[in-house]
Amino acid sequence: MANIKSAIKRIQTAERNRLRNKSYKSAVKTLTKKCLQAIEQYAAAPSADAQAEAQKYLSATYSKIDKAVKRGVYHHNTAARKKARLAKEFKQATGQVAA
Repeated sequence: MANIKSAIKRIQTAERNRLRNKSYKSAVKTLTKKCLQAIEQYAAAPSADAQAEAQKYLSATYSKIDKAVKRGVYHHNTAARKKARLAKEFKQATGQVAA
């Protein structure tokens, strides 16, 4: 254990940040799984309700990823990659041509 006051503070700060990062990453993973599941359900049985559900989860996942970037949990390129992969899945399921 550190004896210097500033080192003790840094340990506390690092732990607080670690827990925050863990929380955001976990939330992003959970929303991503729910989004992919909703997209699969829409692909299996296309309907307006299923598409709206998939769109809702896609939007929520985008929002959480963007908030994680804003708080320094993810690098912006990592976030862009995650969002692009979700968008690609959604476009394939909805039959739109991926650009």
